[in-house]
Amino acid sequence: MARQRVPRAPPIRHNRPVAIPQHFIQELLARADVVEIVGRYVQLKKTGANFSGLCPFHSEKSPSFTVSPSKQFYHCFGCGKNGNAIGFLMDHTGAGFVEVVHDLAQQYGMQVPEDERSPAERERAAQETAQRATLTSVLQRAADAYRDHLKHSPKAVAYLKQRGLSGQIAKQFGLGYAPEGWRALASVFPDYADPLLDESGLVITGEDDDGKRYDRFRDRVMFPIRSVKGDVIGFGGRVLGDRDGTSPSGAGPKYLNSPETPVFHKGRELYGLFEARSALREHGYALVTEGYMDVVALAQLGFGNAVATLGTACTPEHVQKLFRFTDSVVFSFDGDAAGRRAARKALDAALAMATDTRSIKFLFLPPEHDPDSFIRAEGAEAFGEAVRQATPLSRFMLEAATEGCDMASAEGRSHFAANARPLWQALPAGALAQQLLSEIAAQVQLGTHELEQLWGLQRPGARRAGGERSENRSYQRKPDGRKPQFSSQRPEAREGRQPGRPVRAQPGSRASRALQIVLTEPALWDQISQVEQAMLCDLPAPHGPLFVWLSGQMLDHGPQPWAALREAVVEQPYASVAQQVMVEQYEGIEASAADLRDILRQEHEAQIKRRMDAALAASDAPLYQSLTRELAALKRPQPRESVD
Repeated sequence: MARQRVPRAPPIRHNRPVAIPQHFIQELLARADVVEIVGRYVQLKKTGANFSGLCPFHSEKSPSFTVSPSKQFYHCFGCGKNGNAIGFLMDHTGAGFVEVVHDLAQQYGMQVPEDERSPAERERAAQETAQRATLTSVLQRAADAYRDHLKHSPKAVAYLKQRGLSGQIAKQFGLGYAPEGWRALASVFPDYADPLLDESGLVITGEDDDGKRYDRFRDRVMFPIRSVKGDVIGFGGRVLGDRDGTSPSGAGPKYLNSPETPVFHKGRELYGLFEARSALREHGYALVTEGYMDVVALAQLGFGNAVATLGTACTPEHVQKLFRFTDSVVFSFDGDAAGRRAARKALDAALAMATDTRSIKFLFLPPEHDPDSFIRAEGAEAFGEAVRQATPLSRFMLEAATEGCDMASAEGRSHFAANARPLWQALPAGALAQQLLSEIAAQVQLGTHELEQLWGLQRPGARRAGGERSENRSYQRKPDGRKPQFSSQRPEAREGRQPGRPVRAQPGSRASRALQIVLTEPALWDQISQVEQAMLCDLPAPHGPLFVWLSGQMLDHGPQPWAALREAVVEQPYASVAQQVMVEQYEGIEASAADLRDILRQEHEAQIKRRMDAALAASDAPLYQSLTRELAALKRPQPRESVD
């Protein structure tokens, strides 16, 4: 029976989609000086028309990070990070888009439009914000008390020293101690009956008639769990020693976490992420472990880039949060059966984010070791080498698909194909997906085309972001000069050509057509908005990285002819794609700002439609209606700009 004695506030709806009008974003970016914002975190030096400094996203000794005041854009030539003021704050702080927009708007005295929300919704949002601030304040007060108790507990200090932890590392992570006794927090919070203690998870209220209250954490080493902004949002507690079961004080199991609260959700938070931010950039990857002590011990031994899940399986939200800080993630699990099961869940969570520009690996230690014990037994160098030799996602995915399959028989290979299909389909479009398709086909002893037919895939096999399949469509400009339209007819049928007669290459995607236009007339890059530039840079590989590279070239050298760009792009990972689109002649495509904006408008429409589908699936009627209006406004005839 649910408790009735402690009133609870309505649960906070995290990550609630909020439609912020595009015109407001543009106005906010116009007011927010990217040089001033970046300069809060990076020491910048004037170099010609731009500013430069050491990149905050990776470790470097000579500056490769450039900020352009004229373009209101930053770019690192070392790691490729780039964007506007909003993007910088998202990448540097790990905050979400909506949160950053609201924070920036407040700084510049602007009110974020909230027309889509009713007065009741706005009032509830204000209450939720106030509640979060109050709960984190209560949790911080408890963290301070636990930290003070540690100083006066010889047995807790002795335990940490026995685990090899220094006072400095304990201070860095804010470690503390929850004393024995049922109501130790009563000395910290005079009003022990305060409902906030229950709401924050610090106190448990009994369900019997007397409603007895007592501390959740007793006789435990305390690990404060912080948000990416540094707020204490929960705790992990561990009994002293290595005993399992129940401690003498009655404090319960070996490990104990805070319950789900309005500010703490295990499936979204990672222990140690706040403390690891700088180390993530220094090491270049995130190391995901299974326990608090692993994180702290690894930090003590030079691996401050470790984080841990909070007693739950790795989720897509975990992986997505990590990729805000790094492009490389290594999951470290024990080599036993439980570790393999945890790794498989992490694989499922990571597949959708395995783009061509990211690295995801799995480190399986010997069954007798966890990361803490391994590094102490074998040394930091051996552990680092084990990380470098970790299993790539592609290999682990194929190993997972072959489990239980006799690959020497047709039946086993068929079983493997059935296992591999949902894993492969979870991958985003790109070279990795295409290569794995070929490898799966080879192991099934089928041709790639035959496997595509078996799985019901359309030809050609390349997939677009969001699962959209490319079609054999051409792009024609109408005789009256109106914008190009798609045609599903084959060129030979449309033009009366005989089958087999050579035809000019047809465009494979909007991204390819946009890339050709910008490579042909680089000066057009400055004629589109920063939002449109960001849209192109955020495209999946190979096009997105090429636009990122091109934006860097523009920052450094200004518009250059294709002859110069062709020489410069040779060393880029997707140079062949750029060269190919410049060989192809897309029918009806001109290198003009008008044609580029037509393509961008189509891409924007496609993005809105994908968001509408997601809103519909989530039964978010307000967001769906807002997106419907946004789409209708986008489709209204726009005055055509004259292009000289």
